[in-house]
Amino acid sequence: MDTTIEWLSTATAAEMLGVQSRTLYRFIDEGRLPAYRFGRVIRVKRADLEQFVVSCRIEPGSLREGTVQGASGHSEMDAQDQRQRSEVMTTESMESVRT
Repeated sequence: MDTTIEWLSTATAAEMLGVQSRTLYRFIDEGRLPAYRFGRVIRVKRADLEQFVVSCRIEPGSLREGTVQGASGHSEMDAQDQRQRSEVMTTESMESVRT
């Protein structure tokens, strides 16, 4: 039985997922992907990364009218609505400062 742990740098893990490093750090910060700090270095176990990939699988029949449910349970449409609301709030805040 091989008990050797294969450690990945965050750059390698992000590259394997095809995401930016800051997206990987968000997954870690949200608790979706376990990571370990050794001094100033953060590492991810290959086995944890592979399990994370499996957990992100989209189930057949779960896509409805262009809406994708993420692992967080929120749809992409929810995220888009939230971004638009945020932009409106920022615009309104800027206008109130000008007046």
